[in-house]
Amino acid sequence: MTLASEVTQSRALLSDKIKAHIRGKAKPVGSLGRLEELAVQVGLIAGSTTPDLGDARIVVFAGDHGITAEGVTAYPSVVSREIAKFVLAGSAGVNVLARAAGVGVELVDAGLLEPLPPHDSLLERRIGPGTKNARREPAMSVEDCTAALDAGRILDARLGAENVGIVGYGEIGIGNTSAASLIAHALTGLDLKTLVGPGAGAPALGLDHKYEVLKETFARAAIAPSSEAGRTFEVLRQFGGFEIVMMAGAMTAAAAAGRVIVVDGFISTAGAIAAEALHPGTLDNCVFAHCSAEPGHAALLHHLRVKPLLELEMRLGEGTGAALAVPIIRAAELMLREMADLPGEHPV
Repeated sequence: MTLASEVTQSRALLSDKIKAHIRGKAKPVGSLGRLEELAVQVGLIAGSTTPDLGDARIVVFAGDHGITAEGVTAYPSVVSREIAKFVLAGSAGVNVLARAAGVGVELVDAGLLEPLPPHDSLLERRIGPGTKNARREPAMSVEDCTAALDAGRILDARLGAENVGIVGYGEIGIGNTSAASLIAHALTGLDLKTLVGPGAGAPALGLDHKYEVLKETFARAAIAPSSEAGRTFEVLRQFGGFEIVMMAGAMTAAAAAGRVIVVDGFISTAGAIAAEALHPGTLDNCVFAHCSAEPGHAALLHHLRVKPLLELEMRLGEGTGAALAVPIIRAAELMLREMADLPGEHPV
């Protein structure tokens, strides 16, 4: 038996044990609906029928994008830094929703145009002052793309040291729906037109202009066939933002460490798709928080054949959907660990 088949068999056995454990709870079989499906996933990630996930955290990656020079956004890049400052002040959307969920928030400067002042909740991991204009040249060098992936992986090690078992990922970056659309198009084959949406707001020249710019950007890169990991790296280098690449690196490390990854919206989902291509099996650890109102997000979720936990027509980003999903994940964990069992045997 190969190692892969042994792992598959072991997961199947654990899945059966978790399902039997759930059936034995003091409730009608199946009465907790999709929460029971989520509990099976949580148990598999933790490797236990009675998981203890530790603390939860929302990590928000911030970076700027050179492609904003092409008129693909409604707002200038300076807005990224202003929103990041609100996060540090505790007054951004993600802070408010995370407080409601009892979850801490920290901000990573992956590559804003201008540095932020020091702050207890700021992790300064700047790769550069924003990416290059991907319509004209690769968004980043090989060295910078490698550094961003490595920085994300290293950041995850902190979470293990702080007993964080649930990590939600958010992002800030004017122009990053353009980057995410290109990454998702390149890695899934979904039609680019389907993936292009308004982002933070429809650009002054309209969505048709945004689509034409991204179509030209994709054609300019002419990414050659390669190994899946090699091609994914090149896709991230050509089109990505420092915040998306760093997030993808963090996701691969979180999956390897057995953490529950809470994926937020469209941009975070594109990052998760890239993480899976770099480190197969990452998606097994991903819980998709919500379906964003950004048009391309539903298409990505359908492509992945996953159901989000929530559908609230949100499209703010920042990790806001991930924050709202954490209490549901916690409920699945506590149901497994603390809910009473009925007496008697419950066959697998």
